[in-house]
Amino acid sequence: MIKGHVDPNFSKVASLFEKLIPQRNPGGAALCVYHCGKPVVDIWAGTKNKVGDAFDENTLALSFSTTKGIASTVLHILADRGLIDYDAPIATYWREFGQAGKHDITVRHLLCHESGMYDIHSLLDHSSQMHNWDTVIKKIEVSRPAHKPGVRNGYHGLTYGYLVGELIQRVTGKSFAQVLKEELADPLELDGLFVGVPNEELYRRADLISHIIPEKTVSKASKFNAAKSLNLKSIILKQVIAGAIRLTGANPNDIRAGLLPKGMSTFDFNSVATAQSCMPSMNGMFTARSLAAVYSMLANQGVANGHRFMSESTIRKAATIQNIRRDSVVPIPMRWRLGYHRVFTTGPKTPHAFGHFGYGGSGAWCDPSRQLAVAMTVNSGLGTPFGDSRLARVNGVVIRAAEKLAHNKSTVLGYN
Repeated sequence: MIKGHVDPNFSKVASLFEKLIPQRNPGGAALCVYHCGKPVVDIWAGTKNKVGDAFDENTLALSFSTTKGIASTVLHILADRGLIDYDAPIATYWREFGQAGKHDITVRHLLCHESGMYDIHSLLDHSSQMHNWDTVIKKIEVSRPAHKPGVRNGYHGLTYGYLVGELIQRVTGKSFAQVLKEELADPLELDGLFVGVPNEELYRRADLISHIIPEKTVSKASKFNAAKSLNLKSIILKQVIAGAIRLTGANPNDIRAGLLPKGMSTFDFNSVATAQSCMPSMNGMFTARSLAAVYSMLANQGVANGHRFMSESTIRKAATIQNIRRDSVVPIPMRWRLGYHRVFTTGPKTPHAFGHFGYGGSGAWCDPSRQLAVAMTVNSGLGTPFGDSRLARVNGVVIRAAEKLAHNKSTVLGYN
């Protein structure tokens, strides 16, 4: 049973959301929608762990690559103040980065995934090193890009957060977590926007339970037997990779390089160490309400809570498509903006929308032309590196409800 608030004009959104909640297995979700600067949907349902504790309005959910959109938004706030120039070399701000042929890589190259710095598989000796910021940064500084900047785009699935995060730290002299708090969470009065969860907030975490497999499925597929006790993220990613290679003829080495560090099958996404590390590519712990509030600010031309976070000009720059090529790592055209990608939906087209989705089903985005912002957090389900069909279906229903409301208002006012 869903709880929360729904504007009657968006009742179909709530009806669909309720159908997406697991009925026989653990798992929960939260969904928040802003329209014209106001929350019109703020709902949640299901369970946040295997023992059945309720997924409630305060639950923080691991949101994987949805985190990249938040990290990018922080960078745009700093760029708007003149602290970062999109077309300046990263080495301008981070001197050590300029080693090993990286002196020409610009901030823009990084934000639209054209820097060639996506190879996490070669970069780290083991996935456990992702917990250690200084280790990753030092390895990045001495590493070489996979290709010249700007010649192609390859999704920086795990390196992106360290690159953007260190750039933010260099220009501010503060930790990424502190900048996130000061520039977004506090001024927006958010209840859950963490990349590195404080001790006092750990009790709010939902467990990632996407690795739970129905017993009858296991009994019919012996290949899963040994994997039941492991985190299956790497196994599912390998399946996604195999499918992508068959469908597109993509280079398996590029896909593995961007998405699979060594030892990923043993990486524990539910550990306290993972929750409290700073990994701005993948370990953001968010409420849907907080994510939607950030994107509502972007949809409202940079203004929220009586505070201007950035100019309309900066948002236009951030939302402008930078490339339409097929991506090397996720072999479909992502239409990369500056730190954001296209919005996947069923039905209505979204040429002006942008955001970032995450593995397992989470995602957040906005459409300034529709004054719309949407965010969903989940803790169960399997999918691609950019979510699954659940969020796309929700997006379609949300957009149709917003368009119907806009049409009805224009009719009442005599515009039709």
